[in-house]
Amino acid sequence: MYKVLVTDGISDTGLKSLFNHPDFLIERQPTIPEEELIKIIGKYDALIVRSQTKVTEKLLKFADHLRIIARAGVGVDNIDVNAATKKGIIVINAPGANTIAATEHTLAMMLSLARKIPQAYVTTLNGKWDRNSFKGVELYKKTLGVIGMGKIGVEVAKRAKSFGMNILGFDPYLSEERAEKLGITKASLDKIASESDFITVHTPLTNETRGLINEDYLRKTKKGVRLINCARGGIIDEEALVEAIQSGHVAGAALDVFEQEPVANPELLQNPNIIITPHLGASTVEAQEKVAEEVSAEIIEIFESGSIHNAVNMPQMSGEAQKKMKPYLLLGDQLGRLVLQLFKQAPAKIEINYYGELIVEDTDLLTRTMIKGILSHHLSDSVNLINIFHLLKEQGVSYNVQKNAANIGFANYLELIVTQGNETASIGATVLNGYGARIVKINDYRIDVRPERNLLYIKHKDIPGMVGKVGSLLGEYLINIGTMQVGRSTIGGEAIMVLTLDKKLKEDVVQSLTSINGLDEAQFLELSTVDSIFPGQVELAMAESL
Repeated sequence: MYKVLVTDGISDTGLKSLFNHPDFLIERQPTIPEEELIKIIGKYDALIVRSQTKVTEKLLKFADHLRIIARAGVGVDNIDVNAATKKGIIVINAPGANTIAATEHTLAMMLSLARKIPQAYVTTLNGKWDRNSFKGVELYKKTLGVIGMGKIGVEVAKRAKSFGMNILGFDPYLSEERAEKLGITKASLDKIASESDFITVHTPLTNETRGLINEDYLRKTKKGVRLINCARGGIIDEEALVEAIQSGHVAGAALDVFEQEPVANPELLQNPNIIITPHLGASTVEAQEKVAEEVSAEIIEIFESGSIHNAVNMPQMSGEAQKKMKPYLLLGDQLGRLVLQLFKQAPAKIEINYYGELIVEDTDLLTRTMIKGILSHHLSDSVNLINIFHLLKEQGVSYNVQKNAANIGFANYLELIVTQGNETASIGATVLNGYGARIVKINDYRIDVRPERNLLYIKHKDIPGMVGKVGSLLGEYLINIGTMQVGRSTIGGEAIMVLTLDKKLKEDVVQSLTSINGLDEAQFLELSTVDSIFPGQVELAMAESL
């Protein structure tokens, strides 16, 4: 008999499969304080929560029998995934169950914004019959820009088409062929800004998308544009949005998510042209039933067959696999993140080649780690080691893995290649016995760089004095250089320079570098480290060394 504790308000209908299963005993303890939860958590095999219960490291120290933590929803911010993984506990969620709810809320917000429904409702309740102040606009024949064409973005586009809207879609993984099948137009962010009457965002919150809709972007938008955000707070710069609305350039906005929640910003709450809801995107009876159904089904499947579909961490590897693969896992994640920063676009194809000692090893986890590093650049926390192949298929990205017996000068060697149309980027790396990981090839250039958190990548002409000029400029900004490696194809031709730095470079430093005569490109690159790699996985894969 498996004992399952449910601590938050979760649908009984959604939990029906667990209640009806003879091998599971379900207990409810809604709104239980942490001190009380600590006293009882040790007797349960699974814990189901929503957002209210905080699953902390302190709590998990007492969870000696817990094997699964299930979040009946998408985000796992209230769960210490690192601590759970160290404890050998699988953390699962329900990533697709709220798609329809979030889609329909987006459409409701867009219609409310177009017709000023909340404002008219409040005025009418206050006894005024004011028809002149709330003249709206029609959606028919208007252009909707959808930023982020994942599941929700696609569903929003489908429904908006039924209103007779023209749809512009942006997504790093949206191909012309897929856009044509969806009946929409693939567009750049700038095209969406200049042509859209409505703009809705449906991307995860990443370093790349934080502040995506900022002052500069809003300046590019069509006068009178209306914005909707039911995705993640922080994608739209709230201060810039308020200023654009006050200036009259932006007609209004409908927001369900905010940089800080609960939202307390009076400039948002008191602006008559901004509609606000308290993060209701997934708040439907059906969505709450679906998330409960999804996690219930997976809990049963994990205990009965060991099959896992929606884990946000990785089940523990065998001790033998840990020992063999631990030198490569961090390197693999770094290569995936590095190649996408250099490539600057989403790939249509991924190739991974293994040589030497690696051809006889089980490299599945390493392959997953590299692909996760690639996808994380655009998809952030929606990516985990379990769902990457599903996401590749969903985004229309092909991948190929080959193992080659050829001797290429290293005892072990792995090469990662990404392609989009005629554009290709590749990185080769190895692990040297006694010296650790090394990046030994970037595109056609041979180098020898230890992958560290802060890297500076420079393309330049192979002319005398270039190294000195770069070093002097960085010195002026008090940037200390750890190492510097130069690679070139021919004497006097194109060359690259890769530097490890002690701290992150600001954009003004990068801009200053590009003013050096003969320096064609400068790019700051940030890699994962043992502390920042995907939650918990280093602890699993490097258990012996930690």
